Amino acid sequence: MVTVDEAIIAKVETKGKRFEILVDSELAYALKEGKAVSLSRMLAVSQIFTDAKKGTKASEADVRKEFGTSDAERVAEQIVKNGEIQLTTEFRRRKTEERKRQISAIISRNAVNPQTKAPHPQDRILSAMEQARFQVDPFRMAEQQVDDALKAIKSVIPISMEEATILVEIPAKYSSRCYGMLKEHRIIQDKWLSDGSLSARVIIPAGLKENFFRMLNNATHGEAKAQESK
Repeated sequence: MVTVDEAIIAKVETKGKRFEILVDSELAYALKEGKAVSLSRMLAVSQIFTDAKKGTKASEADVRKEFGTSDAERVAEQIVKNGEIQLTTEFRRRKTEERKRQISAIISRNAVNPQTKAPHPQDRILSAMEQARFQVDPFRMAEQQVDDALKAIKSVIPISMEEATILVEIPAKYSSRCYGMLKEHRIIQDKWLSDGSLSARVIIPAGLKENFFRMLNNATHGEAKAQESK
């Protein structure tokens, strides 16, 4: 459990009333991201306040009326998920950088330079995000910010999210193992032959072609056939 001195405030305002709690910044942030956390460890004290800095407690009647319960952990969960977390400047900076790297990694894996059809390295994506002054939201999932980031960096570098259709033929002794790998992408057609071998048509991000071919080659010791379909 975090100490009161180390805790930050999470709050929600509704119908003219404010409810605040003292929480561990890392666990509160993780909960807001949708992760499962220990609510008892997240709370510095099992108390709901109207002003945490002054130590002014909220009435049990008001808490129950607003949240449907007076259980501190259940109320805290609602406040963190639906309210505002007052992060420190350093914590916000660190989480923003983490989110920025997640966004750039997704773009690097899935986008290409339309002029060369080659993927952009992650460092180039990061640099373009800086040049475009793209504002990363540390509270929004990386996947939810990719489209906005792409729109922003298109003014800096040539980039597009393109897909490639790959035709694969996998010998029977590797087919079951490799099917799981293929399912990580979009399979638009598959056919299991009488000898147990697999023929499939898979759509993957264009930026992952070389990596896909390499993984398939390693998994089948070079015995699989794969080619891009025009």
